Amino acid sequence: MQTILGAGGAIGVELAKALPAYTKDIRLVSRKPVAVNASDSLRPADLLDPAQVMQAVEGSTVVYLVAGLPYNTKIWQQQWPLLIRNVLEACSRHQSKLVFFDNVYAIGGDNVRHLTESSPISPTSKKGETRAEVDRLILEAVEKGRVDAIIARSPDFFGPIKATSITMNLIYDNLIKGKQAQWFCDANQLHSTGYTPDLAIGTARLGNTPSAFNQIWNLPTDPQPITGAQWVSLFAEAIDSLPGSGGVPTKLWHSVQTLPGWGLRALGLFVPILREMYEMRYQYDRPYFFDSAKYNKTFNYVPTTNADAVRRVVAALANA
Repeated sequence: MQTILGAGGAIGVELAKALPAYTKDIRLVSRKPVAVNASDSLRPADLLDPAQVMQAVEGSTVVYLVAGLPYNTKIWQQQWPLLIRNVLEACSRHQSKLVFFDNVYAIGGDNVRHLTESSPISPTSKKGETRAEVDRLILEAVEKGRVDAIIARSPDFFGPIKATSITMNLIYDNLIKGKQAQWFCDANQLHSTGYTPDLAIGTARLGNTPSAFNQIWNLPTDPQPITGAQWVSLFAEAIDSLPGSGGVPTKLWHSVQTLPGWGLRALGLFVPILREMYEMRYQYDRPYFFDSAKYNKTFNYVPTTNADAVRRVVAALANA
C-alpha cells in the first residue's frame, strides 16, 4: 500500500496519476478524498488529529505527505509542526517510509539565486522559519533511525489545477479575461517554476527507489529559467493559439503590471494574500533559480520545457 496524505490538491491529484506505474494499491487520504484511479481506496482523515493519522498510515509501505495548509503565517506556525510530528510518529510506528513534498521557503535571501540540495537552511521569513523547523524534525528523525525519509523540494509550480498557483493566478487568470498580467517586484528577474505533472512523476519515482531515501532531492524542473515577463509571453502565445480563441490583445503580450514590495505591504492592509506575500518578496526581487540537476542526472530525466508545459496547461483548461 502506498498512501498519499493531502490527496486532493494540485500535487496530490497528479501524484495519484503517477503512482500506478509502480503500484495499483493506492490509498488517498484527505478530509474529503475523491478517487483519481478506479482502484483507489479512500480514507477521510484530519491530519491534525494524531489518532486519525495513525489509522490512515497503517499498512503503508510508503507515505507521501503532499498536504497544504492555508497560506497564513499564524496557521503555519501552529499547525505544521503538529502535522509533521503526527506523520513522523505514525510512519515510525508502522515502519512506513516517508516522502515529504516540500517547498524551498527554508532557504532565504540570496541563497535563492541558485537553489540546490546543499543550499543552507537559511530562512529570512516567518513562514520560512516554520518550514525550516519541519525540515529539522524530519532530518532528526532520520538521524535517529526512526524513519527512512526523503525531503523532495519543489519551486513555485503551476498546472491544470490552478487554485494554489501564483503563476496561474497572476498571469493566466488575468490574460484569459483580457486583462494585464501581474507579477511581483521585478518581472525581469529569472524565476524557476515547476510543472506539476513533472513534480509528481519525480515524487513517485523517488518513493519507489530505495537508494533515494534519507536524502534531500530537488524535483525535476526545466533547467532554463525564464523571467516573469517571459512567462507572460508564453501564456499569451498559448492562449492566442487555442482553436476558436478570441486571442490575447497584442498589447498584453509583453505588458506586465508589477506589484512592488512596498505595494504588497500597502495593499496587504486590504488583501490578506498580499499581506502574506510581503515577507516572500526576496523570491521575486532577485534571480530565483531552482536546480534539479541531481535528479535529472540520476534518473536520466528531461523535464518538460517551460513552453511545452504552458501549452499543455492552457490546452487542458480549455478542454476541461
